[in-house]
Amino acid sequence: MDLLALADFVLVARHGGFGRAARAATRPKATLSRRVAELEAGLGLRLVERGARALKLTEEGRALYERAGHLLTELDETAAAIASGGQRPRGKLRISAPLLFSQTAMGKIAAGFALKYPEVRLEVSTDDRAVDMIEEGFDLVIRVNPDPDETLVGRAFLHDRLVVAASPGLARPTANTTAPAVVRSASDRLTWQVMTATGPTPIMIDPVLALTSLLMVRDAVRAGVGAGRLPLSLVSHDLADGTLVEWGEVDGPDIVLWTLYPSKRLLSARVSAFLNYLKEAFPMGTPDELAAYISK
Repeated sequence: MDLLALADFVLVARHGGFGRAARAATRPKATLSRRVAELEAGLGLRLVERGARALKLTEEGRALYERAGHLLTELDETAAAIASGGQRPRGKLRISAPLLFSQTAMGKIAAGFALKYPEVRLEVSTDDRAVDMIEEGFDLVIRVNPDPDETLVGRAFLHDRLVVAASPGLARPTANTTAPAVVRSASDRLTWQVMTATGPTPIMIDPVLALTSLLMVRDAVRAGVGAGRLPLSLVSHDLADGTLVEWGEVDGPDIVLWTLYPSKRLLSARVSAFLNYLKEAFPMGTPDELAAYISK
């Protein structure tokens, strides 16, 4: 059955004639008449009796109008609700987020979002790899310094930077000495470049401990095992209260967290709501904001 022809039939029946329906819909009367005739031909039924002055529904036409009118109204309302996301976001929202952000902030973010939008079923997966959003069925991914991708769009919502931090009791190395260091990999370079008041300065290190998690690196640095390169948001409170001291900011690009999604066009209400929630949580997107959020 041609749904467009059925919709035209309902329009004509509702207004009681081709002329009134044409004026209400600002469409040609002849077009409506032709579409209703095509519907009748397709069904093999006469739906309307065409009089000189008025239109009368046949018994079959009246039965079809009563049933189809409700169905088409429901379809229109369903389409409008899907297009707008309804009054409140609802449905499943799948997100992939990097490990460190997941460990420090994502649990609190997910819980707050779930309380604000109880009709959304949020699923968060922790991945440091570049997932395939389409193939793996993710609605949104959070990534650190992502490579350009023509198939995805997104926005940066947090900025951080690496600093070299150490226990106050650990002596900073001189030009001819090395400092014990906690590294992410045993193959890390043996010289760290940091920015100081006098410019770029090398720090020679002796990797005494290799840990794959930045949270483990921070805990080891707090224990005084060695210096470590850590995001400022992870150690800002330690630096403020003197538990750790900063040897300098690592010379290199900032750490930028992005939200990525397939298209700006017809973005779902669920994704839009989550993006707005992140913006509310981190309005300025600074390391201090992230540190404050983690410590709440």
